[in-house]
Amino acid sequence: MRAIRQHRNFAVRLMEHLVVPTFVLDETGRVIIWNRSCERLTGISAGDVIGTKDHWQGFYTEERPCLADLVIGNAAEEIADLYSVDCSSDPARGIFSAENWCHLPVVGGQRYLAIDAGPIKDEDGRLIAVVETLRDITVQKMAQEKLEVLARQDPLTGIANRRMFDEYLETEWLASTAVGHSMALLMMDIDHFKAYNDTLGHLAGDSCLQRIAHLVTNETRRDCDMCARYGGEEFAIILPRTNLAGAVAVAKRISMAVALAAIPNPGAGRGAKLTLSIGVSAFDGDNRPNSPTDLLNAADLALYAAKQSGRACVCTPHQTLAA
Repeated sequence: MRAIRQHRNFAVRLMEHLVVPTFVLDETGRVIIWNRSCERLTGISAGDVIGTKDHWQGFYTEERPCLADLVIGNAAEEIADLYSVDCSSDPARGIFSAENWCHLPVVGGQRYLAIDAGPIKDEDGRLIAVVETLRDITVQKMAQEKLEVLARQDPLTGIANRRMFDEYLETEWLASTAVGHSMALLMMDIDHFKAYNDTLGHLAGDSCLQRIAHLVTNETRRDCDMCARYGGEEFAIILPRTNLAGAVAVAKRISMAVALAAIPNPGAGRGAKLTLSIGVSAFDGDNRPNSPTDLLNAADLALYAAKQSGRACVCTPHQTLAA
């Protein structure tokens, strides 16, 4: 018995001094170990939490289950509702893994934690405790999020890039057509932009693209609208829950904003100002393209018609309108 006690005491001391933040719950959910690394992570001392079910206070501002509690309750199905990511690879054995943003109430601030929890059972297979370990991977998560933003953001203008545009178009098409909502698309091109670039240089061209992006986004005022740099001097806007007439109104508003900005384009002639050609298409009661590709092609053809009609105008698949 003495040897067993010595081994048990050694195991407890070992766990208490692990560099990985770790706590252990008994089969009722009460804390029996709260190691020093866990104290440093949460700012809560072992003496304040051992023997209680207050371990959640180290990580959340409101009472809710920690991953170890879900192991005790054999509640793997609740992970998706409580955690940002379910990483469990062996839930059948009661070993759960997840990731979550946690607000640490005592030390303050948010940390993104990778969490693992698994059962400890006796010789008869009965649960006697659950171990939860935590790794602070906030730096890695923030770096990942920045990379994800960069992957979908045009680096020059700061608005969405072609990749994000394509993803959002597909998503909104499925959402709109599923419930019969209208949606519209604007394709726009800066008129005589090559002449602008050739005359004033590429740095001026870059500044011009940034300014146009700012003007365009200012005229699309809803959170659900997406403005994207489609490529070169071409921009595109997705307008959910908007019919053709509504999209034409937005297009004219954008044209007016660019006209009022009065950006000189000396490459296009003396006194010339920058203008936009805009093509508009929609999925609504009178217009029923069969796919997002068809919607995009219709807007592109309308843009081409606007260019052929003398530029600085708005064109739908059916008619050319004064800007």
